[in-house]
Amino acid sequence: MINDVLRAIAEPRRREILRLIQFDELAAGDIAAHFEISRPAISQHLKVLIDTNLVTVRREGTRRLYRANPSGLADLRQFIEDFWQYHRQS
Repeated sequence: MINDVLRAIAEPRRREILRLIQFDELAAGDIAAHFEISRPAISQHLKVLIDTNLVTVRREGTRRLYRANPSGLADLRQFIEDFWQYHRQS
């Protein structure tokens, strides 16, 4: 799972999407408005983020609203914290 998360956030646009929806839900069109790429490309990025549990989706009528899911980074965060804790002790 950590490798999938790392691959997902390695792409700069995906990191920017996560920043955009860190605190607020946005529809795909609202997210796409921040980029100079097509809406289908944004949808593909969102799919990767959803598949890695980094983004949640909530339906509101016909709209889908996206929000960052901080718990999707929990395993990676734990790995980094364990890594640094080990090196502080050595």
